[in-house]
Amino acid sequence: MTITELLILGAAGIFAGILAGFLGIGGGTVLVPLLVALKYAPVQAVATSGLSIVITAISGSIQNWRMGYLSLSQVAGIGFPAVITAQIGAYLAGIFPPYLLLLTFGLLLWLNIYLIEVRKHLTAKKKAEAEQEELRGEAGQGDKAQLPITNHELPKNSNILFNPTFAKIATGSAAGLLAGLFGVGGGVIMVPLQILLLGESIKTAIQTSLGVIVITAISATAGHAARGNVLWVVGLILGGGGLLGAQVSTRFLPRLPDRIVSLAFRSLLAILSIYVFWQAWQKFSNG
Repeated sequence: MTITELLILGAAGIFAGILAGFLGIGGGTVLVPLLVALKYAPVQAVATSGLSIVITAISGSIQNWRMGYLSLSQVAGIGFPAVITAQIGAYLAGIFPPYLLLLTFGLLLWLNIYLIEVRKHLTAKKKAEAEQEELRGEAGQGDKAQLPITNHELPKNSNILFNPTFAKIATGSAAGLLAGLFGVGGGVIMVPLQILLLGESIKTAIQTSLGVIVITAISATAGHAARGNVLWVVGLILGGGGLLGAQVSTRFLPRLPDRIVSLAFRSLLAILSIYVFWQAWQKFSNG
């Protein structure tokens, strides 16, 4: 390994750690394309990314827990179904041809942008309906001015579209499958699904997602390690950088407006999808 490559890996790890804390993703959405660009095989990139994510997610989650922003019961409810499905994903990653693995990953990124938009519109609709109900209830009591209803003032669980237990199992299972298949912590699907199915705010979804990623990444990495896919030195370098980056970003996340965090998350997914599709085309063309 050259000094240049070592510096690139260290810087990428720090950047992935910052994204982990800010956006609730393990960093695999950045690390997998990077490792592919450095000429590692896609299955090795997926497996090695998982090892780095373990270190990064543990670092960020400990910080979130110390600051009182992490619900361990929520993490457990989503995380344990992921343990099983992560092994399935790790097995499938070794079967898919490289170009198909990358193409599917790019489509996944697009799906997540759509899911976030869907939840945004559903929440706005429910909020408008609640405001109308409130206005009708006060119609016979004079012309008292009405204040806009915020999300915090909606009835408890009004944002939850499905049974909470089912929603947690579905979210965790999807996250685990993706962790094993694509080398991501699962945050790219967990954050939108928590917003969509469980009615969580984007910040809460991000903090919970990072905690669940600890479970999904350990399970996925174990599956890949058993198949000899993990590059341990590369993964540890990336993870060391991620540890530092996550400590910084988890301290700043609570201060940022939800709108800014949501925009950053969707923008990142859009940019990465373009790069991943290009890589998939390169793999397919070179046959």
